[in-house]
Amino acid sequence: MKLAKIETKRMAQTVVDAVFEAITKTLGRGEEIGVTGFGTFKVAKRAARMGLNPKTGQKIQIAAAKVPRFKAGKGLKDAVK
Repeated sequence: MKLAKIETKRMAQTVVDAVFEAITKTLGRGEEIGVTGFGTFKVAKRAARMGLNPKTGQKIQIAAAKVPRFKAGKGLKDAVK
């Protein structure tokens, strides 16, 4: 696999920051974003549920929420094997 040549750590950091900013903004709009060969980021809805306060053991209602999800792509899965 040929890697892109990045001259400095500062340049690499700029590229990484731009990628994460794009992912964050896209998820903030509730949209899905995929990185070819790496995976897909999306927003999922987590239903309201009952939980326990670990300190008191008292039952509490946990509100529904939107949460980020990541599904690894084939390229990433193959690289990890």
